[in-house]
Amino acid sequence: MQVNINSPAKLVVFSNQTKGQTMHIKIYFTGKKFLFFFIVVCIGEFYSGNAENRWNIQPDGSTKWIVNDCIPHYDHIEMSGEYLSAILRYGVKPDYSFRLERTVVWPMLRTLPNDTHASLTKRFAFDFISSLVVNGQSLKNEKVESLSLNGCLTVVSNYFLSYTQQESSRPSIQVTRTFFPSINTPVWCEQYHVRNLADKPVEIMVPDFRNVYHTAPEKGQNGSYTITVILHNTGTYTIQPGKQISFDASIQAFSKEKKETELVADVSRELRQRQDFIDEMWNNLVLETPDETINRAFAFAKIRASESIYRTAGGLMHGPGGEAYYAAIWANDESEYVAPFSPFLGYMTANKATLNTFRLYMPYMNNKYIPVPSSIIAEGTDTWQGAGDCGDAAMLAYGGLRYALARGSIEEANYIWPLMKWSLEYCNRRLNNEGVVESDSDELEGRFPSGNANLLVSSLYYDALISADYIGKEIGLSSKQRSAYQKQAKALKKSIENYFGAEVEGYHTYAYYKGNTSLRSWICAPLFAGIYDRGKETIEALFSNLWTKEGLLSETGSKSFWDRSTLSALRAGFEVGETEKMVKYLAELSNRRLLEDHVPYPIEAWPEGNQRHLSGESALYCRIITEGLFGIRPSGLNSFILTPRLPEKWEKMSLKNIHGFGGLFDIEVCRKNKKVEVQLKTSGKIIFKKKVHENTPVKIKIH
Repeated sequence: MQVNINSPAKLVVFSNQTKGQTMHIKIYFTGKKFLFFFIVVCIGEFYSGNAENRWNIQPDGSTKWIVNDCIPHYDHIEMSGEYLSAILRYGVKPDYSFRLERTVVWPMLRTLPNDTHASLTKRFAFDFISSLVVNGQSLKNEKVESLSLNGCLTVVSNYFLSYTQQESSRPSIQVTRTFFPSINTPVWCEQYHVRNLADKPVEIMVPDFRNVYHTAPEKGQNGSYTITVILHNTGTYTIQPGKQISFDASIQAFSKEKKETELVADVSRELRQRQDFIDEMWNNLVLETPDETINRAFAFAKIRASESIYRTAGGLMHGPGGEAYYAAIWANDESEYVAPFSPFLGYMTANKATLNTFRLYMPYMNNKYIPVPSSIIAEGTDTWQGAGDCGDAAMLAYGGLRYALARGSIEEANYIWPLMKWSLEYCNRRLNNEGVVESDSDELEGRFPSGNANLLVSSLYYDALISADYIGKEIGLSSKQRSAYQKQAKALKKSIENYFGAEVEGYHTYAYYKGNTSLRSWICAPLFAGIYDRGKETIEALFSNLWTKEGLLSETGSKSFWDRSTLSALRAGFEVGETEKMVKYLAELSNRRLLEDHVPYPIEAWPEGNQRHLSGESALYCRIITEGLFGIRPSGLNSFILTPRLPEKWEKMSLKNIHGFGGLFDIEVCRKNKKVEVQLKTSGKIIFKKKVHENTPVKIKIH
C-alpha cells in the first residue's frame, strides 16, 4: 500500500478481504502538512459476511453497513414498544447524506371510523442536525460512514467544517444518531452525539425546539389528540478536541380527554430499557451453530416476534404491525404463527398477550357453531367479519394447544381448554362428505383460490387433534374423549390423503384444493402437521419449481411471494428429514433477509405490503429452528418429542436457555461417528444423554 502524502487532500479507501471477512479503512490525507486523520470505520475489527452483502455481522451481534459507493440506497424497518410503533424509511442519498422519514403509529389513540386501521398515524421528516450552528455556520457536506442495527438504528456521519481552504477535506464533526421506541411509554426517541474531530475547540448551538400539533377533534374517537416534537438538552456548548456533547429528540402523542398528559421524556433511560429488552431477547433461547448468519437471523427475529405487543384497553394484544394492523388480533398471526413459539423464549409479556388472544376469542363461542370473527379489532371492542370463515377455529386449536403444552402450566391449559374444545368441535362439524374441513378461504383470506376445502385448514385441524389427545391426558379428559380425538385424527389423515393427494405438475404431492392443477406453496402444510407420506416429493416440488431468491412463489406462474408459507415450508422440509437441502435454502434466505438490501427481519409479502416487517413472520422463522432443526414437538405439560436434524457439515448445534414444559434447559446435539448425541442440561447439570441415529425421535421428560 503506497500513498503520496504530498498529493492534494483526498479520501482514500482501502479494503481487505480474506476468508469471507472484510475490513475497510478510510483515510483522509490533508496534503503538505503531512497531517492525516483516520476515520476508522472498522479498524482492527473484522466482521463476517460475503463481499456481496450490504450489511455484515459484528462481534457484538449487531449488523453494520459500511457505506461505500453502493448508493443511493433506501430501506424501511419497523420497531415497536407497548404504546407505539414506528416505520423508519431511511437511506443514503447520492451525495452520501442521510435521509429519514418516521411514520409513528399510536394504536391506542383511535381515529374514526374506529376500524382495523384506526390508529393515530403521522409521518415526520425533521432533520434536527440541520438546525445546529457550529462555529457560526450550519453543518455541511455530510458523509454517512456507517449504519448499525441491533434493535435500534444507529447512524454515524462525518461533516466537513473548514477552517482554511487547505483543510476543507478534513472532517471536523462526527454525529451519531440513534433511533428507537420507548418500551412502555408513547414516546419515539432519538439520541444524538456530536463529537469534535478537529484539533481546535468548536462552539455548537443546539436550538430550543418544540412543535405542538392538535389533530382534528372530529377525526378522533377521543376528540383531538396532541402531538409534541421536542429537542432536549439544548443550549450553546464548547466542545474540546476529541470530546462530545449529547442532545435528544422525542415525539409523543396523548389524549387530554383520556386524562393523559405530556410526559417528560428521559431518552437516556428509555435507551437503557430498550437495550435491556434486546438483551433479554438475545440471552434467552440462544442458538449456536457453525452458521453465524443463521444464528444472528434467529436472534433478530426474536426481537421482532416479541416487540409488537400493545397494552390496549382490552389487555396486552400482539399485533402484526406493518403500518396497518394494531390493537387487533387474528387467528392466523397470533395463534397459528406466534402462540406455538412464545413459551420457549420465556418473555412473559408475550405469554400474557398470547393468553389474552384466547381470552378475547372466548366470548364468540356459541352453541350454533357460527364462525368466530375474522379478526377482533379496536382494542378488543369490535370485530371484522370481512373474510368469512378462514379456518379460524382450526388455527385457534392448532396454536392454542401447542402453546398450552409448551408453557407447561396446568392452570393455563384448563383456562383455554373450553375454547380449544369448541374449536375442535367446530371443525368436526365442518367436515364434508369426504371427511375434510370446509371453509370460505384460508389464511390468505381469498387472495388466491382455495376451493370449498383447502389443505392448510385440514392439516391444522389434524395437528390440533394430536395435541388434544396429549393435553387431554394432562387435564383429566376421559379415555372416551381422548379415544374420540385419536379416531378423528386417524380418519382425517386418511381423508387428507384421499381428497388432496394428487399428481401436480408431475410430482406425487397434494392439490391445495380439489381441482387445483398448479403447485401452491402451502402444500407444505401436512408435513409440518406430522403427515410425511408425500413429504420428500412435496419438498422436491416446492424447492424445484417455486423457489426464487426471495423464497417460494405462492403459486406456479405468479410473481407473488409470502414469507409465511416459505418459512413454514422450510420448517416442513426439516421435519421430513430433508436436512441438507433445507439448511442450504435456510442459509440463503437468512442471508437475504439479514444482510442484503431489505433487512433485518423476515417480511410479509410482495408486491402486497411492500415487504413489511410483520411480527408473526419472525415467529415463523424462529420455529424453523425450534420445530424444524431441533424437532421439538410438545407431547405433555412437561414432556416433548425431540428429533434432532444435524446438517452433515456441522459437528454440533445447541439451543440454550430454553423456557418451556415447566423448566429452563439447554439442548446440545453433537456428532458421534454415525450417530448424534443429544444432551439436555438444567443449571449446568446433564439430565438426559443419549446417542441416536439422525432424524430419530427421542422422548424427553423435563421433570
